[in-house]
Formats: sequence, structure tokens, C-alpha cells
Amino acid sequence: MSLKLRDLIRQVRACKTAAEERAVIAKESAMIRTAIKEEQEHYRHRNVAKLLFMHMLGYPTHFGQLECMKLIASPRFPEKRIGYLGMLLLLSEETDVLMLSTNSIKNDLNADNRFVTGLALCTIGNLATQDMSRDLVPEVDKHLKSRSPYLRKKACLAMSRCLTKCPDMAEDFVDRVVTLLKDHSHGVLITVVQLMTQVLLLETKMNEEEGTTESPVRDAFLKLVPSLVKLLKNLLGTGFAPEHDVGGISDPFLQVQILTIFRLLGTNDDKASEEMNDVLAQVATNTESSKNAGNAILYECVQTIMAIRSDDALRVLAVNILGRFLLNRDNNIRYVALNTLARCIGVTDGDDPNSASSALQRHRSTIVDCLKDPDISIRQRALELIYHLVNSENVESLTAELLNYLVLCPREHRGDICTRVLKVVEKYSPDDRWRVDTLITMLTIAGRECDRNVQSAAIIYISRAESDIQAYATHKLVKAVRDDDGSQLGLLVVGIWCVGEYGDLLLKPYSYTPPSSSGNMLEVAEVEAASSTNDIPVTISFMALDPLSIIKTVEDVTKLHSCTEFIHQTALTSYVKLSERFSESSDQATHDKLLKLIKKHQGSSKLELQLRSCEYGALLRATKGDVSTGGANDIFGGDANSDKTSIINAAKEALSKMPVVDINILMQKMETFGSEPKGNSATKIGSVSVKSGSGTAKSAEPNLLDLDDIFGGGSAAPAPAPKAQNGVSSLGSVTAPAPAPVSNDADLLADIFSAPAAPAAAAATPTPPTYDPFNPSPAPAPVPVPVSPSQSMANDIFGAPSETPAPTPASEPAPVIVPGTEKNGLKVEFACYKKDKLDSKKSDIVAKFINSTGSVIYGMNLQCAVPKYLSMEMQPPTSTTIPVTVPGQGNEVTQTIKITNNMLGTKKLMLKVKLSFSLNGNKVEHMATCNSFPANDF
Repeated sequence: MSLKLRDLIRQVRACKTAAEERAVIAKESAMIRTAIKEEQEHYRHRNVAKLLFMHMLGYPTHFGQLECMKLIASPRFPEKRIGYLGMLLLLSEETDVLMLSTNSIKNDLNADNRFVTGLALCTIGNLATQDMSRDLVPEVDKHLKSRSPYLRKKACLAMSRCLTKCPDMAEDFVDRVVTLLKDHSHGVLITVVQLMTQVLLLETKMNEEEGTTESPVRDAFLKLVPSLVKLLKNLLGTGFAPEHDVGGISDPFLQVQILTIFRLLGTNDDKASEEMNDVLAQVATNTESSKNAGNAILYECVQTIMAIRSDDALRVLAVNILGRFLLNRDNNIRYVALNTLARCIGVTDGDDPNSASSALQRHRSTIVDCLKDPDISIRQRALELIYHLVNSENVESLTAELLNYLVLCPREHRGDICTRVLKVVEKYSPDDRWRVDTLITMLTIAGRECDRNVQSAAIIYISRAESDIQAYATHKLVKAVRDDDGSQLGLLVVGIWCVGEYGDLLLKPYSYTPPSSSGNMLEVAEVEAASSTNDIPVTISFMALDPLSIIKTVEDVTKLHSCTEFIHQTALTSYVKLSERFSESSDQATHDKLLKLIKKHQGSSKLELQLRSCEYGALLRATKGDVSTGGANDIFGGDANSDKTSIINAAKEALSKMPVVDINILMQKMETFGSEPKGNSATKIGSVSVKSGSGTAKSAEPNLLDLDDIFGGGSAAPAPAPKAQNGVSSLGSVTAPAPAPVSNDADLLADIFSAPAAPAAAAATPTPPTYDPFNPSPAPAPVPVPVSPSQSMANDIFGAPSETPAPTPASEPAPVIVPGTEKNGLKVEFACYKKDKLDSKKSDIVAKFINSTGSVIYGMNLQCAVPKYLSMEMQPPTSTTIPVTVPGQGNEVTQTIKITNNMLGTKKLMLKVKLSFSLNGNKVEHMATCNSFPANDF
């Protein structure tokens, strides 16, 4: 025999372990299954009650769902009540057996007992599916007109569920709402307003999905706004009613529901908003905020005021209510107030002192105080709100508060705060000195967490400032770097960069008098600490530094364990620039020190450090006139006949101060390009590349820099040619088609082996003679160029056969010999063949190595690189040892390269070669560009 419910509860509570509890539940579940199988009707309601208890404990109870169906069909009310309760808890909308209950629910809706009908309506309001809603909505509608308020309010909730499942039926029940709004029962009024709210939300969602603007339900409800206003006024004017009073407020639940429907109806509707303004002002003024019920009404009232088209005075009143919320001791109320104020920022506008924006500014001190709250969620909400409160008038004080909070906030939030402070500084900064001060202070506090964009912005603002600001910033950064323990990496990067760029300014003392009204917290603190009275101006001075102490400051940073590779790279750049800045004001010991620090990383395992060290050392030697050109270690791309003066000047120019971008010119260029046809082009001004909206005209001959994505370069756009129509230019002369601009394709391959390419040979392009009617003297005849028979046939537009010699028996054509490169007696020639008669794009290039040194060459290695429109396959050489070449003995070493030119006739074959070998025990390396291949053949 199964246990009673109280006995089961007692046994479960007596269990000391989870295993004992599972054993008790398993035993009782088995007993219930046995009872269900044996159809023990007199224990059915007891078994379902015990299943509900097991369900609450988290155990499976699905086997009792059909028992609930049987209980709701029982004629006795206690069993129906247990059955409906079991349905609400054990079944869900997706349960298949739920459809079996439709008939029983329909019968109970027509029952004489209103409590039985109430149970059925509750079940519909919680579990009704779309099919059940369509079947049972007539019975639910009948109870909307019932005489019993108990049934009317339950019918409203059930109808809300039915219309949610079947939105297309909403229009049929609008008239019923008008009658229900006149009901005297507060329970009915709450449910009918909930029904109106649900229908409005459904219609809005359907309109968004279908893209329509027709709202028949909304239009019908807008006519009820006066009735709702009257209802709310009656609630406000009603005296004490014990049955509806909560904390001294008459039915706050109904007031909140009416304010919610006001917000939905008043949005984007001037007439409805005007009808609501008076009653909203009355609610905001007369509601007590000492109890939670009053705060709930005021919160809903503020949301409604901000959502509808209300008056400015009403918005000010709403902001003041939220300001009072901020003074509440309850953290929940303060959190809600900060959240609502943040949403109100977008809808408050105007600079009128009586506007909501001005009212919001009056609560600025209260919002700032929230940054000191121990609750992290309140601090975060206050921080978000302060970002929106900043304007040109309060930027100094609010930025100071943000920096103060930056000291206390969790480390994981500092990066985001730094980015936001940067945006505030960019938009509202009063002057350059304040901007630089603020950024340096921020780097001092959170230089470790700020990202690279903040560091770059600080450098850009310093470089764009006047020389006086640059001197001030550099002195202040040096002081901050010396005081730092190496943890603020962002500060170190900016400081070292400025020391290298403006190191000469550190050699002079700097003094200035900060204004007493400045918003920078560090300056004001220094002034107040150094002055006993605020009336006496105090000048803050920075002493001049000697070159060795400046160098030592950077060197000390690089010795820190926390120093990163990027800081080492920045320090190397700083050293090489300091050598130029101190060229006229320091002794030889300083230059030797800098040169030693630069050469320190020539053997570094870090490739970037090693590369910078070697290149910067060569630049320093070049500035002093030590230029070696034409050798294996030449990085300047010259030869023995190169002009050393130009190389020296170029080296000095590389170490000079960075040019400053003129923003006005930049904007003019953007406007100019923006007026032309859209495309993708970049206008380079100084060192900044600005994407503009102009298209870049492509040359008639495609440039080799299809390699742009590899080498990062680009070709210049050709100059516009005079427009011509039918071969006659605007000058009246007959013109030939303009030849395509010749670009030095060799330069584009120069970056493959980090060396400049040799200058390309000028290509002689034959042009036909031009007839000019205004110039009787004929043009000079061009140099004749041999033309193959196939080309002659192709150029004859009339199709007449040209005079060609009689065909000869086919034989292997002679190869085209193209000179390659020569270094220390080793000469490379390329023999070009066309072995594939069916595919003219394929060529075989045979590299022949000629040794005229008199000694055997060992370890020969040839490397080649081609543009991406070429595909290459290199075969191994016949030998890596090259004996002395003797004509006629056939001891040449060769290496075959198979080339496919996918743009034959448009782009010619080019090779970038790197040749390395050992001669007499010395390692020799040489790089060259080969671009003398015939343009239309290979």
C-alpha cells in the first residue's frame, strides 16, 4: 500500500544522504506505477499529489501525466483541483497528451461551479496551444461578459494567451476591451490593461516582420486614452481604500500597468502624448518615494515621460526624480536610476538652461560620487553615464574624475577606460597643452593596459603640437620615465620615442606658469603644493639635461627585466636619432656611446633588432661621409660611380624630424578626391596615407605591381592625356595613340632580397610617323625594327599577304641569348628557347655559367624570383662546382628554368637573381635584376 503524502514528506526529510533519498523516491515511484497499472481510482489523487512533490525535488514524473487527464475528467472538485494543478506542473505546451484535455477543459468552461471554470481558465492561460486557442476562444469570450468579476479577470488572462498564439484574432475582441475598461473591479482592470499591452506588442512585432505600417488595433486603443487618463486620475484622487492600499498608495499595480500602456500608445503620437502630459505630471509630483511601491510608480512614470513626446518641463521633472533615486541608500534603486539616465541621454537635447540636458548636468556631482561606491555594478553604470555627460564646459573636471577612477578600477577594465578617455580628449580638448598633459597622466597610470592606438595617438598629438608644447611634453615624459618602475610599457614607448625625436629640446631648460583654473590635476596639485597662497603665481621649471644623462635614461629602460622587444626596437631608433640631434652639441664620447649602443644588437637572435642595428649603423656612417658603394655590404643600392653626396644627404634626411601632416591640406585633398568618381585610391600626404573616393586610372600597359600585396608598393597613376576624338586632338593635329607610360618594373622586385634593383634599360618603342598639317617638315624616320612574318600578317588590316621568302624545311630555331649578370669573373648568360610549339607562353631558360677567373669556383647557388604573373620551375644545376671555362671543350655548367608567362604580349619576362659562390676561400654574394628579355617573345 502506498504512503500518504505527509508520510512521504516525513521519510524524505529523515534521509541523511542523497542515496537514502533516492531509495525512498524509487520505492514510492514503483508503488505509484503499480497503482496506475492496477487502476486504483481511490488513490489516484493521492498519487498525483506525491508526484508533484517528487517533481519539485527534481525526479522524473512523466509517467503520471495521463493520471492528470483522468483527474480533470472527474466530477468531484477536489480531484479536479489536483488534476489541473498536476497539468500546470507536469505538462508543457509541447506535450502530446495535452490535446486529450481539450474536451474536458471545454466542458469545465461551461460548468455551473465558477471555481471549476476558473481552474479551466487558468489552464488555458498557461498551457493553451494554437489549436486549443482556436477551439476554446468562443467559451473564453463568453466569460469576458460574465457577471462574476472572478471569471472576468481570469478570462482576460486566458484571452491574452489565446491572442498571443493566434494574433490574427486580435481585431475581433477590441470592442470587448472598451466595455471592460468601465469595470469597477480593480482585478478586472489590471487584467484588461495587461490584455491591451499584450495585443499592442503583438501588433508591433507583426508589423516589423511584415514591413507594414497599418495598426488597426493601435488606432482603436488610441481612442481609449481619455478613459485611461480618467482612470489614473481617479486612482490618484481616491482616498484610503484598505482592499487596494499598498504602502499608502492606492493600487500601485494598476497604476504601473496604466503607465506602461501610456508609454506604448504615446510613442510617436503627438495627440496622445498631449493628453497624457497633465496626468503624468500629477503622478510625478504627488507620488511618495519613501516606500518601494511609490518608487516603482515613479520609475515607470519616468520611462513613460522619456518615451513619449512630452514637454521639456516634464522631462526635467523626470531627470530630477532619477536624481533623487541616486541619493537613495538602496543599491537596487541607484542602479535602476543610473541605467535609466544612460538611456535618457539619447533623448535629451537642447542647450536651454531649462532643458533636460541641463537638469542632467546638475546631478553630475551625484553621479561622480557613484564612482566611489563599493558595488562594482554601480561604479560601471556611473562610468558609462559620465562618458555621455562630458562636454566642452566640463571636460576638464570630468576627465580628472575618470583618471582618478582609473587608479582604483580593476585592471581588466583599464584598457577600455583609456580608449574612452582618448575619445573624450580628441573631441572636447580645450587646448594642446591640456590634451598632452591628460594623455601623459593616463599613460603614467595605465600605460601597461592601454593599447597601441592610445600610444600612437599620444605621439601624434605631441608631433602636431607647437615646439613649446613638444619641449614641455618631452621634459615631462623623461621625468615620468625616470620615476616609473618599468611596468607602464605604454609610457616607456611614448617617452623613448619623444626623447629620440625631440632630444635636442632636452638640452635647454624649460619653464612655464600653469593657470590656476586649469583642469589638469597634476599641474594644480604641484602649484598648490609649491604655493602657500593661490594669489602668487608659481612657475614650474625643468632643468636642462646633458646628453649622457638623456642617453642613460633610455639605456636604463632597456636594462629592465620587463623591457619588451618592441621597446628595444624603439630605443634603437631613439639612439640613432639622438646621434643626429646631438651632432652639434656633444663631444666624441657621446657619439661613441651612441654608436656602441646601436651596434650592441648586431649579433642579436632577434631578426628585427639585428636588422635595425646594422642599418642604423650604416646610416650613422653615411652621415659622417663613410659611404661604401658597389660592394657586397652596400645597402644604398649604388655602384662605384654613384654620387656619395646624395647618399649622405639622404641619410641625414632619414634621421631628421618626422614631417607633420597639415590637417587642412589633408581635408582639402579628401574633398577633392571625394568629388571624383568613386574607387580605391590613396593620397599620400607626408607620411600619412589617406583613402579617398577617387578612382585610379590604370595604364594601358599593366604595371608589374600585381606584386603590390607582396612588396607593399604601388605605381603612380599616369598623367591624363589630352582628349582626342577620331584621332584628332584638341590642338587640331592628327595624333597617334599615346604610348603606355613606361614604368621601371625592375624596382618592384627590389625588395625580395632587401636590395635595390639595377636601373632598367630604356625600351625603345617604335612609333609610326606623325603627319601634322601645320608642320610641313616630315617627322624623322624611326629606326627600323625587325618584324617577324607572323607579326607582319597580324598588322595588315586589309588581309593582303606580305612578301615573305619561300618556306624552308623546319629546323630548331637558334636560342635568344640574354646577358644575365657578372661578378668577380663568374658570368651568367641566359639562352631562351621555345620548345613547346603549341603553347607560346611556355619558355625554357638555360642559365650558362662561364668561369674566367682562372680558379675553380665551388658551392655555386643560383636563386631566382619572378612576379606573380609568371610561374617558374627551377631544375638543379648540372654541377655546383664550376671549372675554368675553355671554349670548345664543352665543360659549361648549366641550369634550366622553365617559365610560363600568363600575360605574354602585355608584360615581359623579368628575373631577380641572387648568385652565391666561393672563390679562393672567400664567400661571394651578388644580386641583380635581368629585364632584357624580348618583350613579345618571352
